[in-house]
Amino acid sequence: MLLGMSQESVAAAIGLTLQQIQKYENGTNRVGSGRLFRISAIFNVPVATLFDGMEQAANTQPDASPTAMLAGPYALRLLQAFSQLEDNSLRKSIAEMVEHMPSKSEETTRQKRR
Repeated sequence: MLLGMSQESVAAAIGLTLQQIQKYENGTNRVGSGRLFRISAIFNVPVATLFDGMEQAANTQPDASPTAMLAGPYALRLLQAFSQLEDNSLRKSIAEMVEHMPSKSEETTRQKRR
C-alpha cells in the first residue's frame, strides 16, 4: 500500500496469481525463502526489512504489530492524512480524541450492563 502497488501488480511481478498472494498475506500458505527474496527485490528493501518487528509482535497480540494495524480498514488513509497535518497541537488533539473514543466492544459491554 505504501508503494501504491496493488496485490495484482505484486502477484504479476512475482509470477503468481492474486489468490496465491492473498494466501501468503493471510498466512494460509508459507512464503519460501526464494520467493521472499524476490518480494524484497520488488519492494527494493533488504529481506530483513520484511521481518522488522517480528520479536516484538511475537511477544504481543498478533493484531498489535504495526503492520497488522496498518492493514486494518482506513488505517493507512488515517495515517496519511494525519502525517499531512503541520500543527502539532492539532495532531495532539486528534490523537487524544481518538484514544478516548470507546471501542465498539467496550460500548456493547456498557450497554449490556444497563
